[in-house]
Amino acid sequence: MDSDDIYELTERGRNELHGAGTTLTPAQLALLVRFDGQLTLVQLQAALSPAARGGFEAAFRSLRERQLIAPVELDPFASQFQAQLGNLNTQVGDAETDAALHSLQRKGFFVQIAWARTDVRLPAPGETLSVLVVEDDPVLAGFLESYLKLSGMRVRVAGDRAGIAAALAVQPLPHLVLLDVVLPDADGFDVLLRLRQHPVHKSMAVVMLTGKATRQAVIKGLVAGADGYLTKPFEPEQVMRAVQTVLGRGPGQAGGPVKNPWGTADRKAA
Repeated sequence: MDSDDIYELTERGRNELHGAGTTLTPAQLALLVRFDGQLTLVQLQAALSPAARGGFEAAFRSLRERQLIAPVELDPFASQFQAQLGNLNTQVGDAETDAALHSLQRKGFFVQIAWARTDVRLPAPGETLSVLVVEDDPVLAGFLESYLKLSGMRVRVAGDRAGIAAALAVQPLPHLVLLDVVLPDADGFDVLLRLRQHPVHKSMAVVMLTGKATRQAVIKGLVAGADGYLTKPFEPEQVMRAVQTVLGRGPGQAGGPVKNPWGTADRKAA
């Protein structure tokens, strides 16, 4: 592994981030979303936390072996320029980190991913799946509520901090939360952290639904404990596949007939 090498997502890697279901670990996903075809490996490493740097090589090898990333072929002029830039970065110290952070903050990143958790709270036999939709856009909230109800789920909607608290105070508790990031009086990442720290709510599945499309936002959701991340706009089928996946009944598992846990017709795993 040459620290000056530049890697980008392959078509398989893009499909992994856009296919709604993945078998990658959160650590592998957090690394996969960083590859943009412009940053060197040393720049990527420089922006990682000390704990994440320790697992960088293993995660990198896994992504490369699964052909999710591939080296960018630079022409001779570009290679020489990149080498000179690397020497300059070494002299100025934190330039690697600055470049990586700038890359993470660029808008326009698109991702549709979800994965199954072994400790998620599932509906009991005969119990209706309960979903809390946290979305302050009334049109989108109404659409999601209607769509999920037509799929046989019990749905509650909240658009602010007070609404979230009220929805979580009603029994039965939600099995799944579809959580927007930008709310009028709350930050979705803060809500996610509070759920994960709560002794009762920590086992709820949480999928982020948001237009906050930067690599940095996606990684923040992964680190905070989200079970999926769908950037807007998204199709209804993508939401359904993500719901199936986080409940351990969808694309994140082996293929074959998949019975929806809320008792509606069977679907095929993607």
